[in-house]
Amino acid sequence: MGRIAIGESLEKGIKKVSFLSRRQMAARNPGRYGINLVLHSHPLPMARAPLTVTGGPSVPLTYTKLDASATAVFYGTIRGFSGTPILTVTSSLLSVLAPEWAEQSAVLIAWPYSQGDFKRWLNAVEETYELIALEIARRETVIIICRDDAHQSHIDQRLAARGANPDRVRFVQIPYNDVWVRDTAPLTLATGQGPKLVDFRFNGWGGKYSHEADARLAERLYATGVLGDTPMDRIDFVLEGGSVESDGEGTIMTTGRCLLNPNRNPELTREQIENRLKTSLGATRILWLDHGHAEGDDTDAHIDTLARFCSPDTIAYTACSDPNDTLFGEFKAMEDQLRTFVTFSGQPYRLIPLNIPRPIYSEEGDRLPATYANFLIINETVLVPVYDDPADSEALARLADCFPNREIVGIPCVPLIRQYGSLHCMTMQFPKTVRVS
Repeated sequence: MGRIAIGESLEKGIKKVSFLSRRQMAARNPGRYGINLVLHSHPLPMARAPLTVTGGPSVPLTYTKLDASATAVFYGTIRGFSGTPILTVTSSLLSVLAPEWAEQSAVLIAWPYSQGDFKRWLNAVEETYELIALEIARRETVIIICRDDAHQSHIDQRLAARGANPDRVRFVQIPYNDVWVRDTAPLTLATGQGPKLVDFRFNGWGGKYSHEADARLAERLYATGVLGDTPMDRIDFVLEGGSVESDGEGTIMTTGRCLLNPNRNPELTREQIENRLKTSLGATRILWLDHGHAEGDDTDAHIDTLARFCSPDTIAYTACSDPNDTLFGEFKAMEDQLRTFVTFSGQPYRLIPLNIPRPIYSEEGDRLPATYANFLIINETVLVPVYDDPADSEALARLADCFPNREIVGIPCVPLIRQYGSLHCMTMQFPKTVRVS
């Protein structure tokens, strides 16, 4: 907690403070009484720093905005004084889960293999992987986890035949059970001291699947040196990357069905889980979704299948327009709850519905979890799962409206959902500050 004592020396975390006079303040902001606290964070995005003003009755500071220059503005009043202190806050007060739209150095994938769960559909799945790897490699580095020399050679030949830029492809050979690296790779925090990786405990989505190798995937990936000299912390808390969404300003959006499930951290209460999210991910508030579940999803309702930040004030979400669909009521309840959420500044979010495609079934007759919310933001582009359905074009158009400065590329993902995941689930991005070697 940073504290500013008026008229006294500033505690650590605050480098500089200065005030405009009451006359200057009145000239700039007629009719405004209060102190504007402007916190600067450069060059990384910044979370709302928890600050209390003392030297009179302490008052909470109300967050106003985070602008393009990464400046957060707060308002508060002390003894009727009016002025504008300008503060530069050190990294001890700044830490936030990097938003996906931050410029990236690389995206990680783990290639499917003949002994894995995709063996029945391996060729079709590899074709989808090729498309994803090629799109990534056109814009940044793609890091490919593979099994051994033979597997690497096989992948390399497939990509070379498609014209992949070899300078943008990095291979690492480590053991893995599943290909869903969104949930097993480290997450990246943006701090004033630079990026920091965090490795959470992984328990096979609540003990559903074997996960001995996946539980050590982040550790082994880091040991290869491919992520450079970025420090990594191990967090003793079960969490999958697909279960949390960050707006880059200190908001984490998640689902109670997953994080409060007794198959994750049964010894912790909701309040304790919130505190762990705040301390480990730099969150200052948690938005909990209580409704929404893609049928066939075995993650206990990961947020990345349901609702996604496209910017700090825009959320694209899974919707259902067919009242006869068994999922209609649940997604309508989720939509209603999203309408109650507000940004840090208290404004309603801009909400963009992504209607689900017609039901897609497995060979056994089970419905598969096809949603368009499982898109991946990469440099200059958004890769969107498509399912050979009339709803594809609508989803692509709506996401183009969310990302007007990025190319929207559809990726056929029916092969992926046969193992109950999609495009976002099988990838993990690293911001540009993580120097891939």
